[in-house]
Amino acid sequence: MRLALCTEPKALATAMVSAVMLGLSTLTAAAFDRLLPPSVAAYDPANEVDVELVLAVDISQSMDEDEQQVQRAGYVAAITSQEVMDAIRYGPTGRIAITYFEWGGVGEHFTVADWMVIEDEATAAAFAARIAEAPLRQVQRTSIFSALERAAMLVTENKYEGMRKVIDISGDGPNNQGGAVTEMRDKVIAAGFTINGLPLMMKSESSAWQAMLHLDHYYEDCVIGGPGAFAIPVRSKEGFADAIRMKLVLEIAGLMENQSMVVPAQARKPVSCAMFD
Repeated sequence: MRLALCTEPKALATAMVSAVMLGLSTLTAAAFDRLLPPSVAAYDPANEVDVELVLAVDISQSMDEDEQQVQRAGYVAAITSQEVMDAIRYGPTGRIAITYFEWGGVGEHFTVADWMVIEDEATAAAFAARIAEAPLRQVQRTSIFSALERAAMLVTENKYEGMRKVIDISGDGPNNQGGAVTEMRDKVIAAGFTINGLPLMMKSESSAWQAMLHLDHYYEDCVIGGPGAFAIPVRSKEGFADAIRMKLVLEIAGLMENQSMVVPAQARKPVSCAMFD
């Protein structure tokens, strides 16, 4: 048999494609899957969602039982609200994957509501019920470092394929255990996450050391980051539910809080992120 050499680029490309297709025609579907990278072979369109959203909620000792109750009720009301349902419904897939865990010090992470797809009122109500029915806990320390690490791991280990990966972290104090919060923040952002913050400043300014710290500034400078990242401070128990609802709508819709694009130079002093690490 004589073999003719293909000297034209187009002819060469056609010959190569023909050879590949001839080889593939003898493969079974299972054998073909084994040739693909695991992430491609295992892809399931049923697991595609608009966003993989982690709700990471502070339960450190500085959060008293009344504040924890307000926090829980705020999340339950927001998740089942019409505004949040509309944000989900109008997304490209009309579905989000969401989980809710509580955190304190290093290794103190408690999954209250495991991963679930929300796509309608029934699934939203089922997820909210898990949060409402779980017992309250309280722990000693505040490791934002560890909470961010755990949140990123929860996303990495799940089965969903989100167009965006968002960590929504709330807290009423700075990082005080585990390592430099900016180190973990930067690591998580580099992995493709957006970190949004909910600094809780609900205590009276006359008695709360958080007021001296400017916790909202701490979250802005030391905790949040990634594409479209934002923080919404909560300054009263009455405003908690509205803040959560607004935050979830922005996160699910992939929008950024309405902020001025012009930031005056030296508007405020930067926060020292390593102050409590």
